[in-house]
Amino acid sequence: MAASALVGASGFGNWSRLAAQQALTQDQLLEFETFGNLTLIHITDIHAQLMPIYFREPEVNLGIGAAKGQMPHITGADFRRFYGIEDGSPSAYALTYNDFSALARAYGRMGGMDRVATVVNAIRSDRPDALLLDGGDTWHGSYTCFHTEGQDVVNVMNALKPDAMTFHWEFTLGTDRVTELVEGLPFAALGQNIFDAEWDEPSELFKPYKFFERGGVKVAVIGQAFPYMPIANPGWMFPEFSFGIREENMQAMVDEVRAEGAEVVVVLSHNGFDVDKKMAGRVTGIDVILSGHTHDALPEPVQVEQTYVIASGSNGKFVSRVDLDIRDGRMMGLKHKLIPIFSDVIAPDPAVTALINAQREPHIDQLREVIGRTDENSLLYRRGNFNGSWDDLICDALLSEREADIAMSPGVRWGPSILPGQEITREDIWNVTSMSYGAAYRTEMTGEFLHVVLEDVGDNLFNPDPYYQQGGDMVRVGGLGYRIDVSKPQGSRITDMTLLKTGEKIDPAKSYTVAGWASVNEGTEGPQIWDVVESHIRKLGTVSVTPNTSVEVVGA
Repeated sequence: MAASALVGASGFGNWSRLAAQQALTQDQLLEFETFGNLTLIHITDIHAQLMPIYFREPEVNLGIGAAKGQMPHITGADFRRFYGIEDGSPSAYALTYNDFSALARAYGRMGGMDRVATVVNAIRSDRPDALLLDGGDTWHGSYTCFHTEGQDVVNVMNALKPDAMTFHWEFTLGTDRVTELVEGLPFAALGQNIFDAEWDEPSELFKPYKFFERGGVKVAVIGQAFPYMPIANPGWMFPEFSFGIREENMQAMVDEVRAEGAEVVVVLSHNGFDVDKKMAGRVTGIDVILSGHTHDALPEPVQVEQTYVIASGSNGKFVSRVDLDIRDGRMMGLKHKLIPIFSDVIAPDPAVTALINAQREPHIDQLREVIGRTDENSLLYRRGNFNGSWDDLICDALLSEREADIAMSPGVRWGPSILPGQEITREDIWNVTSMSYGAAYRTEMTGEFLHVVLEDVGDNLFNPDPYYQQGGDMVRVGGLGYRIDVSKPQGSRITDMTLLKTGEKIDPAKSYTVAGWASVNEGTEGPQIWDVVESHIRKLGTVSVTPNTSVEVVGA
């Protein structure tokens, strides 16, 4: 391959320099020197965010083992230095967390599927046969998505005319609803690792791959759904399906499509970035992996052997354009641009705006009702390995409303941010709590069991083998402090567990009242988490959050 046509030719540098001048225009954001004969457009992890949002990128994103200090496990100023991003620029705002509140006021919201549509249409006007590929986590994460069982997002995405998608949270709509929606899709639903659970055979509903003829090139797109569905999400909601990484089957699929004449092999993945990197180093014959699940936004591809792994962010903040030069049955070069969707710069597509408004109109009064507001110093955000202020607020609500000693909230990555001094609407609360198993339980747990839970979740996140990293971020806790050594093996990471209200060490033999939500257990009882949080915020009126220092992290 010609090195000059590969990663060094990323389009990131152009908008980074323009951003430093604070002079962005739509034309500049979309500027791209068309390259090769095939274009891929990648979007992923939208989480049903049809409207522009604020979304702060993580402050802490630790890499373990071989991933330590490697992208995407570099944040903040280190990230900006690595890519040559000017402090205070729109690119610093889009890609890092520092000075987020001030920069958000300067540069506005990001995303909005009507703006994404404008970008997709612009790329297609330049390369009409471009492939639009959706990485999943699309039909989940908002008030209207919950109340329409995903139909609102399906309607909007259909208007963008994707060519294929893969899946994760979509399965939490339940087998019947997923089947109904997938059977009605006008594009390919892919997952080489989605099997029939009873017969351990590939699912008939989800095809492993699809061929496309584009730009005179025979393209194979192989789907890779989230591998750990029954672990991270309730398996009882989709018992007909089994998942797993299925690396050997992936190799077999790559070999099969190559034997059938594929000149380029693209994997549309929801593995998560580190899992994709490991797969890229073990499965031969993949040219490009379009990565999803871990919400990473990287301005340039990461090369593993002869495979390029591309991460396109989340919540509609970015669209990736990837141009490939395919000659003589192989990839000779690649150009890439991560396009930030600044919603005040990119004009909305009128038809998609009207369609979004139609989905929202029946619910608009519920969506817009103001429940409270943040004070002038409190930013609500979610991302981070150990806590986010949104999660701290949810844990406080569980402690108060459910009269518990300890609160636990799942370490999920989705959910927009709320700026200081901003109103908190019902829609905002649902954007960080909406799921199909949102009951807020109240139970008794021994100190020993609490330790087991923290160790188990910690291993899902900090196991040095990416293939054993099976979840999101660390479970969030309220009323409980602890020390974690991320370099230790499972069973030895968590120490110094403390009940914060008394300062006493957690007694392994003693029972504590614990409130939480998003249990994977069938039949969980309790009020819905969004109602718990709404009640708490109403009582507060103005929300004030303080820095969370209850988790001490060592070994990073």
